[in-house]
Amino acid sequence: MSLDDYILAHIDPEPDYLHRLWRATNLHLNYPRMASGHLQGRLLNMLVHMIRPKTVLEIGTFTGYSALCMASALEPGAELHTIEINDEQEVFTRPWLENSPWADRIHFHIGDALEIVNCQSLSCKLFDLVFIDADKRHYCDYYRAVLPRLRPGGFIIADNTLWDGHVVETLVTNPEGSPEVQPPPLNAKDSQTQGILSFNDLVASDPAVERVILPLRDGLTLIRKLPSS
Repeated sequence: MSLDDYILAHIDPEPDYLHRLWRATNLHLNYPRMASGHLQGRLLNMLVHMIRPKTVLEIGTFTGYSALCMASALEPGAELHTIEINDEQEVFTRPWLENSPWADRIHFHIGDALEIVNCQSLSCKLFDLVFIDADKRHYCDYYRAVLPRLRPGGFIIADNTLWDGHVVETLVTNPEGSPEVQPPPLNAKDSQTQGILSFNDLVASDPAVERVILPLRDGLTLIRKLPSS
């Protein structure tokens, strides 16, 4: 048994509806790894139970797996807004959201997140929890857009912040000739990795928040807006 299998055997089981969604994602879509999956999904569900948000924003819906994990933990009267920029994804995702047991808690938006968070229906809302899992090149833009709309004491969760190890992967040679890993210069990376590097630096230097990176799957950063901010 692998360590991953051991972990999955000792946490809450994956709900049947989400298991069927996970199977459909792997059968019918490219890049199924983009979906949160069992372990991260149970963590998101647990965090929502702990934070007890009234209003949740998700940037990057994909198949709706993470949205459903969070929505299933919301208390009565709470709501989740999830935004997907790829309109072709709507054909697959919308039925899974609308036919779920938690459909009445979910508002599904198609379009550019930076525009939608400022649209009339959302412009007056403050968020208790924001989950960012979208285009890595725009993580800094998403962060700057949502932080002023986050309640003091609220949380941002950012996915993929270790980016499969690419944040530290440049191999150089030291004067003695043995290889070692060094933090790369920004221009040595593709634009997605540059986006993650810039985001991690931005969050690490922001005095308005406290933060921790969890080495879960591809890296998950938990960010808390300080009550005085």
